[in-house]
Amino acid sequence: MESMTTQSDIDAAAWKALEDSIIYYCGHPVGTVAARDPDVEALNYNQCFVRDFVSSALIFLMNGQTEIVRNFLVETLALQSETKQMDYFNAGQGLMPASFKVATSYGEQYLTADFGEHAIARVTPVDSSLWWIILLRAYVKATGDIALAHQPEFQKGLILILKLCLADRFDMFPTILVPDGAFMIDRRMGVYGHPLEIQALFYAALRSARELLAPSRQGEIYTLIVNQRLSTLNYHIRKYYWLDIKRVNEIYRYRGEEFGEAAVNKFNIYPESIPYWLTEWMPEKGGYLAGNLGPAQMDFRFFAVGNLMAIICSLSSPQESQGIMDLIEQRWDDLVGNMPMKICFPAVEGLEWKILTGCDPKNVPWSYHNGGNWPVLLWMLVAAAQKTGRKEIGRRAIEIAEKRLCHDQWPEYYDGKNGRLIGKEARKYQTWTVAGYLVGKALLDNPSHLSLFSFDEDLESLEWSYHQMA
Repeated sequence: MESMTTQSDIDAAAWKALEDSIIYYCGHPVGTVAARDPDVEALNYNQCFVRDFVSSALIFLMNGQTEIVRNFLVETLALQSETKQMDYFNAGQGLMPASFKVATSYGEQYLTADFGEHAIARVTPVDSSLWWIILLRAYVKATGDIALAHQPEFQKGLILILKLCLADRFDMFPTILVPDGAFMIDRRMGVYGHPLEIQALFYAALRSARELLAPSRQGEIYTLIVNQRLSTLNYHIRKYYWLDIKRVNEIYRYRGEEFGEAAVNKFNIYPESIPYWLTEWMPEKGGYLAGNLGPAQMDFRFFAVGNLMAIICSLSSPQESQGIMDLIEQRWDDLVGNMPMKICFPAVEGLEWKILTGCDPKNVPWSYHNGGNWPVLLWMLVAAAQKTGRKEIGRRAIEIAEKRLCHDQWPEYYDGKNGRLIGKEARKYQTWTVAGYLVGKALLDNPSHLSLFSFDEDLESLEWSYHQMA
């Protein structure tokens, strides 16, 4: 009985923290602030970040509070049309802002957005636009309000994002080429190129867009383009990003400098690039999708968001999805430890840390983005566990989080190899930490909520890929 009361108190505290974070614009709720730490200067944590709001939006949708999500979608869409400029250079159309805040001038409220021009290192977020499409689809699934998505301004916004993502470029791969710091890892961490997180979000956004495009001539054209990209992207990730002990052995015996269509080592990955830790760490059963892939580059680190979202949106095959969950289960102490879960594993240290991060003092080994534990990932872990029929993994993760999150005042992240330390510079009352916990609990209580943001196997795309490869 005491345990039940404690859980009830934690849930009540979480809901209060979430409701206290709501931003109002002209009397209407439009989002949630990133954090409400009373002891630290707000900086941009008093703004609503698109990626941060997703977990808040999901729990609002699950709880029937749809107005705030609709308002958020409408207002961020209006911000998309603003001119994005830094040092007199205009950015491409279609960008969604990293964040926005409510400002007041002469007694009138207005929204002001940041597209990365004020961010640390001035990096534009690639993931905001992708999360926006995924959230629009979740809203439509929760409310049945497809009419909102079919409004001309929403169709225009949707197509602008698709144009930005599907544009012709100097690249032979179906994946999106992005710079360091363009997503949840928003600082230099050696993740430039074709990072898995963006590819998983890109795939989910394309799946969402296909459902949201209105039945018109333009919609039909973009549906064809989206279908083709989905097929090639799905094939590319499953074939080339997958890592298990069998695949590591294949890479270990690769010959370099292969030329022509018959080349086995298509990306010229050198066997010497396999890190020593991987040969000891990779279990006999299970595996995961590599963090990045490009010319002579395979990032062997495990990245949580990319792998969990790959399961959720069926970018990974059913067998690969089970393999990822096998790995998480067998390497639980490394990837979950005392707080679900590590954003990436392992941390980069020594000279590698200096080169990859530029000696970033915030991303020292086993802290922040460099091997820190992020409670917001709880909802993705629970969702992936449910999607693969491994509910006990999600339940176990929630039980670990309940022991500390509320007592620690909902920190942004935890430090240390096992996540035992509250992050050195972590904000307290971090909203997506609160929302991530609530979404995880809601998924355990009602598994049907998973349909808001998950996808089944895309049999149409798989069939197209099979015929193309035959």
